[in-house]
Amino acid sequence: MALTYQQLLMAVPLVLKAGNVPNIVGDAGIGKSALVSDVADRMGAHLFTTVVSLSEKGDLAIPVPPLTSDSFVETQHYGRLANVQFGYSETLIQIIKDAEAHPTTPIIWFLDEFNRGTVAVQSELMNLVLQRRINALRLPATVMIIIAENPDSTMAGFDDREYAVATADAAIKDRTVRLVMTTSITEWLKWAGKAEINRLVINYLTTYPERLSVLDPDNPDLHPTPRAWERVSRNLDQLLQLPTADQQALAADLFSGDLGTEVGVSFAQFVMAQGNQLNLEAIQTKADSRQNFAGADEATKIRLLCEWVADDQRAPLASAAGATSFIDLLDQVSPDGQFAIAQAAGGQLNRVIQPMYTAAKAESTGPVAKLYRRLAEIATYGDRN
Repeated sequence: MALTYQQLLMAVPLVLKAGNVPNIVGDAGIGKSALVSDVADRMGAHLFTTVVSLSEKGDLAIPVPPLTSDSFVETQHYGRLANVQFGYSETLIQIIKDAEAHPTTPIIWFLDEFNRGTVAVQSELMNLVLQRRINALRLPATVMIIIAENPDSTMAGFDDREYAVATADAAIKDRTVRLVMTTSITEWLKWAGKAEINRLVINYLTTYPERLSVLDPDNPDLHPTPRAWERVSRNLDQLLQLPTADQQALAADLFSGDLGTEVGVSFAQFVMAQGNQLNLEAIQTKADSRQNFAGADEATKIRLLCEWVADDQRAPLASAAGATSFIDLLDQVSPDGQFAIAQAAGGQLNRVIQPMYTAAKAESTGPVAKLYRRLAEIATYGDRN
């Protein structure tokens, strides 16, 4: 079970208003920080953020010699705290001062990457998260805490994750509300249309929605995430200001640096094609587009030929011209891809296969008969394997 960004915009304030601590769990780059910022805006809260993974043991209560009264901060209502000009203490001072200056304004303290902090750091935060107290200081009632974690293999549904995290204390698990975050391509595209995301990024992800976020446990290197696509959009805006030759030289490496090689190269090809990218109508009716088919990535080839099977009105597969062109393109697809296409054809028994069978009986040596036998062989071979 998991919630999308828009669903979490409702769920997180609900948990906070109930007096509980939300624990937002999601893969890196999925949008947890952006979500908390939006929650704060909607609740009219002042937001303070601490990245726990960058903190050290002692940041909350590191000893400071009391040389002068200036070494400490006295608050009117909440106690006394040593003013250490880094780490949590400085953030706490800002929070306390904000609470005293705006006593009716809610405050959200966001503890990001909580389980990427060391066990010692997590333990140091326990009193704040669970008891709302550290040493002689207690948190104002207006302060609400949200924590965020990357998933680890001990969490249900995340058996394959390998983030460098320290497993959270059982008390944290028991006293916080875990809210698992997932991606939604529909929500992301709606947001992207308002957020000045480059139109080519939107068009690409509309065509390949499954590439918004790609997780491959066998390849933990770079991969697409919603945050990565936002960076890609900004880089693309700058790339498109360069001469075409420079764009072509840089695109694949530039995008692969955010998305990984496979998706990065595919997106670079998409960008370089601009408005001339391959589509079903082009490969059915334009010889030059069929020539460009060989340079397309495997997923694009499979998608286009499956679309042809589903809509062959412009170039019927039961016609000599349509069958000839389809066979030529089918030969450029991997065996696994060919099997997927043959399965798609099998799903169109009455509309596609039956007319091909009839045409093949009438002319057993023609291109339609050749395509009919080819698809049957591919499907039979796949069944045997």
